[in-house]
Amino acid sequence: MFASLFVLLYLGHLLADYPLQTDHQAAHKADCGAAGWAANLRHAGTHVLTCGAALVVGTAVLDGVTLSVPVAVAALLWIGSTHAFIDRRWPVQWWMNRTGQAQWAQHGGAAHVDQTAHVFALVLAALALAAA
Repeated sequence: MFASLFVLLYLGHLLADYPLQTDHQAAHKADCGAAGWAANLRHAGTHVLTCGAALVVGTAVLDGVTLSVPVAVAALLWIGSTHAFIDRRWPVQWWMNRTGQAQWAQHGGAAHVDQTAHVFALVLAALALAAA
């Protein structure tokens, strides 16, 4: 069940991060102040909604996929909050500066570290859902 749940969450993530993220959200989600946080939280909310929809569809059509509602709510809150945190951009920059990746960050590596952090958070959510 873990693999099915992870694929569903990853699909929700890809939808929210690419076709459903607005130009405004992408440009401003890391900005300081209320406007930056508003763009960030709208984007994170899109992740919660798309991942939640993917889980609902998955439980409806896949054999053997059942979810605990409280664990699913907790997993979706985890996805939204970790996504909002990672997308502030400074956590990825902080990580890369302290792990010897500053040069890679200057040449496009931050996007890869960003996505890896998001996938790690999705794996943890899928593990929690599968274990419940």
